[in-house]
Amino acid sequence: MTTKALTKGGLMLPKLFDDYLLPFDGWFDGTGMIGRRLTIPSVNITENKDDFNVSLAVPGMKKDDFKIDLSGNLLTVSCEKEEKKKGKDGQYSHEEYNYSSFTRSFTLPEDVDKENIDAHYEDGVLNIKLSKKEEARKIKTVKQIYVS
Repeated sequence: MTTKALTKGGLMLPKLFDDYLLPFDGWFDGTGMIGRRLTIPSVNITENKDDFNVSLAVPGMKKDDFKIDLSGNLLTVSCEKEEKKKGKDGQYSHEEYNYSSFTRSFTLPEDVDKENIDAHYEDGVLNIKLSKKEEARKIKTVKQIYVS
């Protein structure tokens, strides 16, 4: 299974400049917002005899924030969350906006049963179970090759 990380477009600088620009990284992050970061969640992919399990670390979200699409062999997980906070403290009032989003895409192997995909979100982790087709579940014989 291959993974493709899709991010919002922007200026991509070579790695050489990363250390040089590090002091400014906290101020301007390429999204046009000061102090905000565009993050792509970490993912773990495990394969069992019967299925593949894809786990994405996405704390602070709700299950309704996610959109999961399957187009051919491409599974795309995306999320958008916008929060608005208003407050008043004595004479001062303030509004805060927070917007976060990500998109992750995975190319599925041919032995995934596309009609049997389940997803659930619990404790900040989105788990997607990709069941294998019946013929892929059969025990595969392993042939050991000896080195002479």
